[in-house]
Amino acid sequence: MRLEDLNQLSVAEASHTFMQCCTSSTWVNNMVAARPFADTTAIKKAADDAWLGLTEQDYFEAFEGHPKIGDVSSLRAKYANTKELAGNEQGLVKEANDDVLEVLSQGNSDYEAKFGFIFIVCATGKSAKQMSDLLQTRLPNNKAQELVNAAEEQRKIFQLRITKAFGNALTEG
Repeated sequence: MRLEDLNQLSVAEASHTFMQCCTSSTWVNNMVAARPFADTTAIKKAADDAWLGLTEQDYFEAFEGHPKIGDVSSLRAKYANTKELAGNEQGLVKEANDDVLEVLSQGNSDYEAKFGFIFIVCATGKSAKQMSDLLQTRLPNNKAQELVNAAEEQRKIFQLRITKAFGNALTEG
């Protein structure tokens, strides 16, 4: 996609495009309103700026756009909207043994019960064991700290998706 095309998409088309990167409707609306973008650096900066100052509910809405780590069926069924950009983000989980997946599954349940939202981690390049270890490290945190951690992981995820969607495909004219 050329930068000029992204800048000229209708509101609905631009919303759909940005929704694939992050499912917070406030973030998506901020991104659509931030157009036109001068270059890919401007898109990435606008994405971070749009993320700053969102409410807890906005963050929760973004988190809902993710399956539980390791829940591949959930990824397919519930999050078809983001599958083009998210499809390989949990690729290494598929290679995990049953023991690691069981610990990860239990950790996910414990995490959601404690914090009220699913464990969010930028999974790209991480094995199931690494994600399980990260989950266990974060589980003792309080909710305020975990919201900060999860929001930062979500930021990493949408930046990665922006790079996948626009980084190599955009041309400036």
